[in-house]
Amino acid sequence: MKIIRTWTILLTFLLFGNLLATAQTVVEDGKKVKFDYTLTIDGQIVETTEGKTPLEYTHGAGEIIPGLSVQLEGLKVGDTKEIIIEPKDAYGEIVEDAIKEFPMTSFPDDFDPQRGMVIEVRDPEGNAAPGIIWEIKEGAVIINFNHPLAGKTLQFDVKIVSVE
Repeated sequence: MKIIRTWTILLTFLLFGNLLATAQTVVEDGKKVKFDYTLTIDGQIVETTEGKTPLEYTHGAGEIIPGLSVQLEGLKVGDTKEIIIEPKDAYGEIVEDAIKEFPMTSFPDDFDPQRGMVIEVRDPEGNAAPGIIWEIKEGAVIINFNHPLAGKTLQFDVKIVSVE
């Protein structure tokens, strides 16, 4: 009889202890979350934490893109999920006004622009903005100041590593 009672207590503890632990490991606002991910765009892997340190953030603090945060809500340690995020919930659509043409005379004589090169451009007040050389024309360079992932649909394959 004593053995049965001991086993009953032990099983009850294990069952409810596990349920309590699970309830505490759900991704929700204010929790520190670590997750592994692979980001794919148009079938190409753009970034991954595979073999690296998982990404860590505080859920609900605006530290990751909104569409990803919403999709991670409610997941638990060990959960995996494929998440598709449209541009509006990621880095936005491409804003045409953020693509500017600059005459080559705006740059130093030794400037050798290459398509895809990231450069820093200063406005008249001296504020710097990073841009990507989008196109090179006769006597001019077109620079895109949109985020490099603007206008892109993102596919994340995630696995929750820890929630604290």
